[in-house]
Amino acid sequence: MRGYGVARSLAGAGMMAMAGSAMAQELPGSAPAEGASEEIVVLGSRIPRVQKEGPAPVTVITADDILRGGFQSVPDVLRGVTQNGGETQGQQSASGASFSPGAQQVDLRGLGPNHTLVLVNGRRIADFPLPFQGNSNFTDVSNIPVGLIERVEVLSGSASAIYGSDAIAGVVNFQLKTKADGTRIDLRYNDTQHGGGEAYRLMATTGWETGRFHGVAGIELLNQRPLWQYQRKRQDSTADNPTTATPLAQRTFLRADEDLNYIDPGQATCSALSSLNQGTIYYANRRRYGQFCGSNESVAYGTMISDRKSVTAYSSMGYDLGGGTELFADVQFSYSKLKLFRRMKSWYYVSPDGNEEGTFFNPNLAPDATDSGLQLDNWTRQFTPEEIGGFDNGMTRNRSVTFNITPGIRGQFGNDGRWKYEVSFNHAQYDSRVTFPEIVISKSNALFLGQQQGVDPVTGYAIFNADVRRLYKPLTPEEYRSISVDSLYRPRSWTDTLAGSLNTTNLFQLPAGPVGAAFIAEVGKQGYDLRPDPLTLTNYYVGLVDSDGSGSRSRWGLGYEFRVPLLSFLQLSTAGRYDSFHIADNTFGRFTYNFGGELRPTKRLLLRAAYGTGFRAPDLNYVFRGPGNTHPSATDYYLCRVEEPDETIGDCSYSDQTIIARKTGNRQLKPETSTSLNAGFVWQPSNRLDLSVDYFRVKMKDQVRDISIDALLRAESTCRAGGGADPSSPTCQDAIARVQRYTTGALAGQLQAVRVNPINVAEETTDGIDVAANFRLPTAAIGEFTLSGGYTYVFNHTVRQYPGDPVINQFAVDSNYDIPREKGTASLTWSLGDFSTTLTGQRLGKLPNYDQDAYIKASYLFNLSARYDLNERLRVTGTVTNLFDQAPVFDPTYASYPYYDISWFDGVGRAFALQLTWKTGGRPL
Repeated sequence: MRGYGVARSLAGAGMMAMAGSAMAQELPGSAPAEGASEEIVVLGSRIPRVQKEGPAPVTVITADDILRGGFQSVPDVLRGVTQNGGETQGQQSASGASFSPGAQQVDLRGLGPNHTLVLVNGRRIADFPLPFQGNSNFTDVSNIPVGLIERVEVLSGSASAIYGSDAIAGVVNFQLKTKADGTRIDLRYNDTQHGGGEAYRLMATTGWETGRFHGVAGIELLNQRPLWQYQRKRQDSTADNPTTATPLAQRTFLRADEDLNYIDPGQATCSALSSLNQGTIYYANRRRYGQFCGSNESVAYGTMISDRKSVTAYSSMGYDLGGGTELFADVQFSYSKLKLFRRMKSWYYVSPDGNEEGTFFNPNLAPDATDSGLQLDNWTRQFTPEEIGGFDNGMTRNRSVTFNITPGIRGQFGNDGRWKYEVSFNHAQYDSRVTFPEIVISKSNALFLGQQQGVDPVTGYAIFNADVRRLYKPLTPEEYRSISVDSLYRPRSWTDTLAGSLNTTNLFQLPAGPVGAAFIAEVGKQGYDLRPDPLTLTNYYVGLVDSDGSGSRSRWGLGYEFRVPLLSFLQLSTAGRYDSFHIADNTFGRFTYNFGGELRPTKRLLLRAAYGTGFRAPDLNYVFRGPGNTHPSATDYYLCRVEEPDETIGDCSYSDQTIIARKTGNRQLKPETSTSLNAGFVWQPSNRLDLSVDYFRVKMKDQVRDISIDALLRAESTCRAGGGADPSSPTCQDAIARVQRYTTGALAGQLQAVRVNPINVAEETTDGIDVAANFRLPTAAIGEFTLSGGYTYVFNHTVRQYPGDPVINQFAVDSNYDIPREKGTASLTWSLGDFSTTLTGQRLGKLPNYDQDAYIKASYLFNLSARYDLNERLRVTGTVTNLFDQAPVFDPTYASYPYYDISWFDGVGRAFALQLTWKTGGRPL
């Protein structure tokens, strides 16, 4: 994630805290703001109300907050929400580049991106068509136009009784502009101090009212240039690895025997290749292995910020039929072209049956060149920028089209129009055209090894009369094109919903006031189709056997909601909903409910609490995923422990190996369920000060997710090598069965593959507190000061994989989880006439280090923004993110590139933004 670390992510979180708790300033009995008496729809309820504060806390981030925070994208905005505490993928994530290029997520309460419901204008949008980490479906927030947002509403906690499936951790609603207010044009420029990553953004909105026809329309154009990892000294070579005394070069040209001992190419051979990898190839050495031709700098050949060009258009229109009835239509369209570079492609020998051991029999290899005296050879070849014809030829590309269209009718009936209704049909679709550069097995084997000469009867390995000069001979771009191809995926996802709602704020009168009610009915269908390159499902490309997946599910739901004023100072609310799903010949239903209460003992104090249940139907990819392989990096903790007990994990010979993950779906999955509790207070002792404190607790059962490969390998090591684990426990038995090792050949006993599939996890629980506060100090002489703060502290976050297993504390240093216990922000704003400036500070709590034996320290980062109104129609805004150019927190044990935790930090450094805003018509700025 873009890395001035949390700096950019939380740049305006102080304003967010202010926006969220500012609602407390409209408590009943306090002086209402202008227009506060209007009925509004609050996230988490379908009944309009006067007060913005309800039984569950909602954080609101306005368009003005986004502008003052200097946010470049929606992911930047959401990473500043303190409740967004989960580990998601940044733009330099290798997993993200491999599985969901360009997409980004939100993860409320750290329960996984697929457990946060994302809405646009209160309606569902289509999932990203490729699965998160190859596993679960999720909503991509990177294509939502930040410049067209009116406000962002965040409700954390189970809300299935209102919104149905998926709202387990909470709901994020992006409300786009829907009211005409003149024409506004924003031009924004972003750049970084240390080079790369510049961006240009043009945003324009306008509105009209012509007789009975009215509407608002907007467009956003983005041109984001890439930032390369080699453009930052912190991560421009393997010399930055803090765990090695001397740099461990990337193995560009490598030859080894059957025991993977390196066969020395000689100084002269490497010198002849020194012009490759931008002139960085040299005669390198790895302790205990030997010599090879490698590069320290090629590790940094990847993008930290992707190249993206996009256009997004949006319109909300209405036609007044008279009598309070209106036809309406909301339309959103987005087109984006994204390019990213993960790393240089490699070749190694893959046998026709898919064996990736890489060893072959070579008559040209002298028997005395190997330890065993056998003529077994093993070649590995990483391609260089010069050979592929430049970085652009190695890019992963994603061309996406998304659209969301919602026509409908809304109106009123009854005495004084007390009943309001709406009927709409929503269709959302996400189509992508993704190309991944791949190496063809048969063509590359023939180029480097020639034709197979049979099978050696002694060793059983394929015979190739291979000339080693071919391994060390640079390819021409034409030769590279002859063995490579851009593998094409055309994934698609869609969702259709026909919905009708009916609500009233005055169902009948009680002594304390009117009873509000709402009713909802929905029927819908959702589907996806990965549509991969058919050749990826076979043994055709080096290091790739992918899985296919397609399917759909239909659903219907009926719900109700009531708000009951029992006393003048006590109001109760309740909601219930029944949802039925049909998935893969399975039909199941789930009733969810919630109860809430608001107690106002004084006009300055609100006590509130809510309890709700939630559920999530098994998502489509987990159910319908076909068998396939991925090639993640993994550490063989067992062999490290048994064969090299004195080495650290980073220096162990079996660390960061590429293995096979054998994955498949599970059509027997059950729905996930949850319960959610929140309780707290909002206190406003004066019109200048407000404070809110809320306790939250979410408990999930039968959670669906793929079994963790790293956790399996750690468990296998502990179970097999001893370490306190009971070998007969369910976890040990399962882990040992799922880990596959070579049984014959030169790699006998070494890690080959891990078998994983989605399962219903026993349970996961998290609880903690959210705090928000604001203080406003107006002065006659020097303007107004506003101090705001937001803070989330998680008491516990535990998970148990199987019934009977011990409970894992996710904050334990060796838990294999990477989430902070706390996130906090504070901001100070000074406004004087036409000028205002905001200083924001952020704190991200400590995280486990790479070795999982200690914690890295908490991080503090600062941002500064300022704006000046040149006149009532023209404004200039400037932002500096990561004000003090803070680097990612240093972890002396981090042995994997880029040598810091990319889930929470990046190396972008100090960045600047300048925005010019011009408005004509409507209200002044």
